[in-house]
Amino acid sequence: MKKLFNLILTIGMASVLFSSCRRDDNDLSVADDILGLGGDQWVKNDIDRWLYDNLTKPYNITVKYKWDQFEYDISKTLVPPEESQVIPLWNVIKKVWIDPYNAEAGKVFFNKYSPKVFVLSGSNAYNDNGSVTLGTAEGGRKIVLYAVNQFRVKGMPGYNPTTDSAFIKTWFIQTIHHEFAHILHQNILYPQEFKLVNPARYNGNDWINVSDAAARRDGFVTSYGSSAFDEDFVETVAIMLVEGKDGFDRLINNIPAGTSPNGTTQAEARSYLRQKEAFVVNYFRQVWDIDFYSLQARCRSALSEFL
Repeated sequence: MKKLFNLILTIGMASVLFSSCRRDDNDLSVADDILGLGGDQWVKNDIDRWLYDNLTKPYNITVKYKWDQFEYDISKTLVPPEESQVIPLWNVIKKVWIDPYNAEAGKVFFNKYSPKVFVLSGSNAYNDNGSVTLGTAEGGRKIVLYAVNQFRVKGMPGYNPTTDSAFIKTWFIQTIHHEFAHILHQNILYPQEFKLVNPARYNGNDWINVSDAAARRDGFVTSYGSSAFDEDFVETVAIMLVEGKDGFDRLINNIPAGTSPNGTTQAEARSYLRQKEAFVVNYFRQVWDIDFYSLQARCRSALSEFL
């Protein structure tokens, strides 16, 4: 069954080139910022102080939540995040991403490799092909998170454990782990043998027409993971951290019997995923001196408190 909404993680560095320093008053793409929505000048409030004390001071991470249209793709129709969402969202991200990595790998490691700028959008970013962008990353430095106004966790008004737990896992936490894994492998690449596990099954741009369940029948953790080698690796990392060991085991064990339309048997699909799991675990241990299973347990335990 096809998903109602296909999700896309847009990875890469976006560059904006200007042919001249002279402003063209008829060019709306370089218009002044919209008045009344924030900008760079405002009186610091409790949100700013919380972000400074919990993120900027200890980790040199800046969170931009005041509206700045030039931080986003100007072709998208977006709205600012509700300020009441900022601290609850970042309280969760800190506990399920920052704290586990600090506990397992140390603050020096985290401060060196973590992105330094996060930009929040209140709404979704819809794409022409019908997909929805969860987040964008630029050069390992800046990450934009979308749909902040839809964020709900246990204890917040309107929280629905059936829908909201899946939303926060996929939309925010999986996105963070995905992007951070990109930063790590862009610094030191994972073993090239990873690409040989099931190379004939990658879907390229056609991944959007593949469900997660169908992708798993061919040995990928998600449909987006089936698009390319790098996405396969970081999606494997992200899903393992979000679902925990028991959840990842269930994902593999739930692959149905029979053969996929691409000719992958149940035994092959399960074997592919176990091989990828081993690559991830060995990569973190050998390259970063991180016990991945311990990190996985910390991340999942922290996330479980909010679901």
